[in-house]
Amino acid sequence: MTKASLPVILLAAGASSRMRGRDKLMEDVDGQPLLRRQTRVAQSVGPVMVALPPAPHPRYTALTGLDITPLPIPDASEGMGASLRSAFAALPPDTAAAMVMLADMPDLEPSDLACLAASVDLSSETLVWRAATEDGRPGHPIIFAAALFDQLKQLSGDDGGRAVVRGAGARVQMVPLPGQRARLDLDTPEDWAAWRKPQR
Repeated sequence: MTKASLPVILLAAGASSRMRGRDKLMEDVDGQPLLRRQTRVAQSVGPVMVALPPAPHPRYTALTGLDITPLPIPDASEGMGASLRSAFAALPPDTAAAMVMLADMPDLEPSDLACLAASVDLSSETLVWRAATEDGRPGHPIIFAAALFDQLKQLSGDDGGRAVVRGAGARVQMVPLPGQRARLDLDTPEDWAAWRKPQR
């Protein structure tokens, strides 16, 4: 798909509840808050909509100056379903497919998103293109074809679209990315310490 035609929904409305008072999306990665880094990675493939907690919130400052669409999620405490429901409802009506990306996966690179986007063939029977680890385990990001948008607009709780992916059955294509980066997310201070250790 072309860059202009693949919007990216970046999920960044969660409470970071397992970080014991720290905000994982404001952790420093490459000299900037993780949320800002991930937004810039997402911008490499298309226009970005960022699902956020209601303002005021420090995450808004991490996005200053970036050409994105902020999407406050008033019911973010409900879980990921609230963000997906609102984001898919906010997409332009002629959107053919959209990528959903988690904001807490610091190993993802623009090349990974480009690889996933390049796999999309809207003339095929495929409805879901899902990043996987190099050994084939399903991960993120995920691209959904427009035929699934109505289901995604009905999500609730913390399902995160798993039921929609399951329902697509054989019409899901796995797209392997290098290493384990399609599954590496950092949810706790211990996760962050372990991730930073080999980088020192």
